Amino acid sequence: MSARQVSEHEAAVVGRAREVLPAGGFGNVTFDVVVARGEGGHVWDESGNEYIDYLLGSGPMLVGHAHPAVTAAVMDQVAKGSTFFANNAQGIALAEAIVDAVPCAEQVRFVSSGSEATFYAMRVARAYTGRDKVLKFEGGFHGMSDYALMSMAPATPSNFPQAVPDTAGIPAQVSDEMLIAPFNDADTATALIREHKADLAAVITEPLQRMIPPKPGFLQALRDTATECGVPLVFDEVVTGFRFAYGGAQEYYGVEPDLCALGKVIGGGYPLAAIAGKRAFMDVLDAAKAKPGHAVKQIGTLSGNPVAAAAGLATLDVLREPGAYERLFATGRRLMEGLRAALEKHGIEAAVMGEPPMFDVVFKGGDISDYRGTIGADAAKLAKFNAELLARGILKGDNKFYVSLAHTDEDVAKTLDAFDGALAAVAAG
Repeated sequence: MSARQVSEHEAAVVGRAREVLPAGGFGNVTFDVVVARGEGGHVWDESGNEYIDYLLGSGPMLVGHAHPAVTAAVMDQVAKGSTFFANNAQGIALAEAIVDAVPCAEQVRFVSSGSEATFYAMRVARAYTGRDKVLKFEGGFHGMSDYALMSMAPATPSNFPQAVPDTAGIPAQVSDEMLIAPFNDADTATALIREHKADLAAVITEPLQRMIPPKPGFLQALRDTATECGVPLVFDEVVTGFRFAYGGAQEYYGVEPDLCALGKVIGGGYPLAAIAGKRAFMDVLDAAKAKPGHAVKQIGTLSGNPVAAAAGLATLDVLREPGAYERLFATGRRLMEGLRAALEKHGIEAAVMGEPPMFDVVFKGGDISDYRGTIGADAAKLAKFNAELLARGILKGDNKFYVSLAHTDEDVAKTLDAFDGALAAVAAG
């Protein structure tokens, strides 16, 4: 392994960052790579080092960086204006495309980030039902709102359904408005829904929780019990939307929620997200249709931004090309299978988890079907693995590989070689 070469220029940029940014960064990653440009499935840093990119901007770049069709659509719109605050044809067309694609989507309201989308989905459910509490699953990540940052990664898990804040700065009373259940435990979750149905505004879940797939029947049990109890079911599809299938995880797993949050892919690399759902729920966003006292105010300076919408439309056009998802899944399966083989070769106990478009390794044996199953995973081994991959020209997030349509057979072969070398180093200690 050769150490990454860092130029004086990039070192200086990192130094400047440490002066003006808390912890020297944007709060997203733990490594000091300063990315200068991206093309297809690769990025280059300010020192000129090239990487096969499995970070993909934390997922939006599903068709690759600087895709010609996306770039052309963006440049065409930029020449006509960057934002208007008023309706625009690009945003309306993107809403139509989402309604056509996503099973639960009868109407769409745009926002600028996934955190906004999940926050407003919970608010819409509260307004529709007139109730306050929301049930989420321990370990589930729904953005950065006060409600979302409850029991997302508790260092000391509490008894269910008590919520634990994950960050300073959240009012203590927020914990009283959230109920926490274990992911993949249908008996506990459905019992909590039935017990609290009089106060429960929504159940919100990632269909695939971080990298933990749902057990057969789990999502359907939530759907059936939520319907039985008159509680809206919300899928956070910020990550999975348009990634697992053109209709998202609700198409892929065959379970339809009442509302969903979308982001990442639908903006094509630009800030755009959305709440989508059944018309009856979305009507609370229309003051003329909402029942008295149930109307939700939602305003965003960049909501429905035409540049982001143009990028999103062009991205969806690429995803509709014949064989796109088959290629995406085939690439991901080769990587996952190769990673499992390398772990076995080097005698390392670990689990490769997720679905082919996004996955990671958890350095721990045994059953991992919920957040508590991940506790005790060897964080030092994961950090070593990530660092060894980075030195070998593989860029990934701290705990996820994102796969793109732009990754080639050559990229896969080089990545599998990097897996072998990185895991040999992990095994050596």
